[in-house]
Amino acid sequence: MREEATGMALPPEPRGAGSNVIHSDPGAPYANDDDFDPRRSSVSTASPGYFSDRNDGTNSPFVMSPWNQTASYDAPWTQPPFPQEDNHEAGHGLIGSLVREEGHIYSLAASGDLLYTGSDSKNIRVWKNREEYGGFKSHSGLVKAIIISSEKIFTGHQDGRIRVWQASPKKPGVHKRVGTLPTTRALLKCSLNPSNYVEIRRHRSALWIKHHDAVSCLSISEEQGILYSGSWDRTVKVWRVSDSKCLESISAHEDAVNSVVAAFDGLVFTGSADGTVKAWRREVQGKSSKHVLVHTLLAQECAVTALVVNPSDSVLYCGSSDGMINFWDREKQLSHGGVLKAHKLAVLCLAAAGCLVFSGSADKSICVWRRDGGVHSCLSVLHGHGGPVKCIAVEADQENGGTSDGDRRWILYTGSLDKSVKVWRVSEVPPEMGQWARGPAQPEDPAASFPGPAR
Repeated sequence: MREEATGMALPPEPRGAGSNVIHSDPGAPYANDDDFDPRRSSVSTASPGYFSDRNDGTNSPFVMSPWNQTASYDAPWTQPPFPQEDNHEAGHGLIGSLVREEGHIYSLAASGDLLYTGSDSKNIRVWKNREEYGGFKSHSGLVKAIIISSEKIFTGHQDGRIRVWQASPKKPGVHKRVGTLPTTRALLKCSLNPSNYVEIRRHRSALWIKHHDAVSCLSISEEQGILYSGSWDRTVKVWRVSDSKCLESISAHEDAVNSVVAAFDGLVFTGSADGTVKAWRREVQGKSSKHVLVHTLLAQECAVTALVVNPSDSVLYCGSSDGMINFWDREKQLSHGGVLKAHKLAVLCLAAAGCLVFSGSADKSICVWRRDGGVHSCLSVLHGHGGPVKCIAVEADQENGGTSDGDRRWILYTGSLDKSVKVWRVSEVPPEMGQWARGPAQPEDPAASFPGPAR
């Protein structure tokens, strides 16, 4: 959802989540990016990044943000009211927090023991084993999307550009910018031909190979070597990774594109603030290719805010600004599978790992879903953030992989507008009541939070 552009106002925090299980039917060096802005970065060595096992449920710096309407501010972090040792013994719940007092967290990407965090401070931080490891300095606007492909890191920015970074082979903590999409050479070459200009609004034209609004999302097809970028300019651009060439610009939606996912069967899914989810297929036409619309899966009044495909490529999930999660089954020719209900406010991000699906919301909570066949269960609702949960990343738990085939465990990272990243340990086995460090909270009216079976 285009929060900044629409100025969406959030109501007071909803009551806590309900029943534990519900079902649905069927040394840190930095690299400079000084493309346009000669000003120095806002990074301050006086505010070092650190890992904290203190949970800030109510006293978060998020109160400085216009998203918050109710919280009070005494101190940025407080001691948790429960022993942290219980977390690790149970194998579930909150491990701690990654804190860098410099901006709201808008994007996350995890790869092995590395975590990349993007914020409105214009910087990308790199964390290793929950300690600050490095970072990039960028003067190009807040970092709205991060994606990792092989040895390259792609970041989408508010200025409409995509930047490409790579770690130094000799100094892995040092990352250097190795490219920008579109390239300067491509822009110059394209600008010489008047036919390469398209009308973006009345009396204004721009080159078709360049986004003219914020890049909101990125996805990559490793098999095809194609990078997809979605933007608030309503288009999806298709890039060839090998030479950074823009192959196509898809006029995808009537409003901002909030999510794009390269998925199974050569399909690409896009979700927009116009309330639609569309499926596109890439068709090769001689030496060129073109994406054609094959299906509109959803058309609704509220904005589509997030999309994710589960690891087995069998289900597409869609989060919306009404707090609902729709899903479609690949094995049933992408027929609608149902609606998951757990959040009172907008779903802002989704992630999937194993048989689990994670949803982060403007209601400050994260719901952990488990899929068994065609049935989804909400294993738990995680609480701890003091602001809307804007992004999620997940990696396998290398230290505690699980005690049996049915007990895989994962490390979950959640970024929030409270300026923190929470680190959680989650299991695919339903936890016993009371084992979770925080949540699920007991509601006054369970039906208010979990309305029951999916439609």
